[in-house]
Amino acid sequence: MSEEIKNNAPEEQELTQEQVNEYKKIRMEKLKALQDEGADPFQITKYDVTASCEEAKVLYEREEAKCKDLAGNDEAVLAEKLEENRVRVSIAGRIMSKRMMGKASFMDLRDKSGKVQLYVRMNEVGKEAFDRYVKKGDIGDIVGVTGFVFRTRMGEISVHAESFTLLSKNLQPLPEKWHGLKDQDTRYRQRYTDLICNPEVKDTFIKRSKIISTIRRYLDERGFMEVETPMLVSNAGGAAARPFETHYNALDEDVKLRISLELYLKRLIVGGLERVYEIGRVFRNEGVDARHNPEFTLMELYQAYTDYHGMMDLTEDMFRHLAQTVCGGTTIPYGEHEIDLGKPFERLTMIDAVKKYAGVDFNEIKTTEEAKALAKEKHIEFEDRHKRGDILNLFFEEYVEEHLIQPTFIMDHPIEISPLTKKKPDAPDYVERFELFINGWEMCNAYSELNDPIDQRERFKAQEEALSSGDEEANRTDEDFLRALEIGMPPTGGIGYGIDRLVMLLTNSPAIRDVLLFPTMKSID
Repeated sequence: MSEEIKNNAPEEQELTQEQVNEYKKIRMEKLKALQDEGADPFQITKYDVTASCEEAKVLYEREEAKCKDLAGNDEAVLAEKLEENRVRVSIAGRIMSKRMMGKASFMDLRDKSGKVQLYVRMNEVGKEAFDRYVKKGDIGDIVGVTGFVFRTRMGEISVHAESFTLLSKNLQPLPEKWHGLKDQDTRYRQRYTDLICNPEVKDTFIKRSKIISTIRRYLDERGFMEVETPMLVSNAGGAAARPFETHYNALDEDVKLRISLELYLKRLIVGGLERVYEIGRVFRNEGVDARHNPEFTLMELYQAYTDYHGMMDLTEDMFRHLAQTVCGGTTIPYGEHEIDLGKPFERLTMIDAVKKYAGVDFNEIKTTEEAKALAKEKHIEFEDRHKRGDILNLFFEEYVEEHLIQPTFIMDHPIEISPLTKKKPDAPDYVERFELFINGWEMCNAYSELNDPIDQRERFKAQEEALSSGDEEANRTDEDFLRALEIGMPPTGGIGYGIDRLVMLLTNSPAIRDVLLFPTMKSID
């Protein structure tokens, strides 16, 4: 198959590596010829763009509507008016298809906004430019075009080129140019190619950006202040996760990548900032699956003088606002389900949820020994270090999570799994904590924050004991954080949201890698 044929005929199958190498060689030769002629595209430093592809279409439709009003039903007058009031544009983008017709060519040009058809004739752009950039041009070339917008006989709004400039030469043939890039591994490793070949992928990441900007506006309007806290820390606390470790050469100290934003944000509450939030990367040295990536985006916010009920109200309202703003309604599709974010979210204690779905009432189970015996009976695996509260959580994970499709707040967790949370005054074995579940996923985690430095020291002590017993995810004592609590932290509600999982939900994406531009991948080497 020659290069010219390849540019003009649909491919029936993916190119072999040998074919890719051959096409690259041909394109390198074309580039060398251009450079020898003094027409090196890589020497061009800028191109003045006056409209995107979609803007060019909109501009033409507006002018066409004005001309129709003046022409009435007279097609000849309409054509005359459109000729007199041509919409001229300068656009730039990537050539995605080309159909040669002698001394003319139809092409599809795509930019960030979408695509538009080009009509390029030798007579308008000149023989030299036509031969260099059109006839010998390749799919994937980036070009700049000036001309006027018109509607073809088939009714398609197009740009009639009057000048045609090659801005960047494509040297690597685009894979599957007619059927899109399908191989998942290649899509994630070569996101740049994925974005070119699969426009819906670009739409997902545009939506992701809109979700995050909408969150920021929502919180800013409610008096929250966005802040930034350290990523390299000496003590990676605030969550149950293994940190990544590295070495700081300048200080000759071992440090860790943060696993949470919590402890530094609480220090700011102590300092009087009262309402703070951060959206940033955190790093957890754990496995990769459809919902987990070792590097992910977390948002945490803290508000003084409220509790976990206040965090529930804020979360429910914010999720509803996001769906309405980003998706256009409060009922959204995810897989086979319709998620209703418009009605009040269900609220269940963890004990009531386990009772509802597992038929086990932990109010009747008083000791760790009883809990372990029940776990053995139900074939739930546990570790020797686990206590009654840990077993309750294992029952929840085994029997309950998969049923929580519609938005549900799970409240009042056992103290054993909540080292930074206030105890319930009337039930000190439990804490004022909730997790929001949607589609069987944990979407966020919130507390009435523990502000008692004496109690917090005891919780850290228990975490140190768990660490000594083999729990690699347990927290270490953070003396500076304890010092901050001793200065005094007001009653505070706090919450953390997994932004990537939220984007998955609002874009109906099946895996976390589909909403990360560059997900973690095992090295090919």
